[in-house]
Amino acid sequence: MSAQHPNAILLGGKPPLLDQKDRIRYVEDVDMKVKVLNGNRYEHFEPTAETVEKEGRKLLVYTWSACTYLAE
Repeated sequence: MSAQHPNAILLGGKPPLLDQKDRIRYVEDVDMKVKVLNGNRYEHFEPTAETVEKEGRKLLVYTWSACTYLAE
C-alpha cells in the first residue's frame, strides 16, 4: 500500500481473491482500472460511482471485473 491515505476499496471476486488488508488502498487516478498481482495472475477492478465509509474515511468502491494470467 502506498504512503498516501487510502481512498479506495476493492470488492468482489469469487472465491474472495484478496486479503481484507489488500482491499483498502490508495489509487492515484480514480478514473482508471486497478490491476493487482495475486499469485500467478492479475485481478482487475473497475471504479464505480459508489462510495463507502470505513474507519472514518470515504472510499471509492471498485468492483472486480476479470483476471488475466501471467505469461510463462
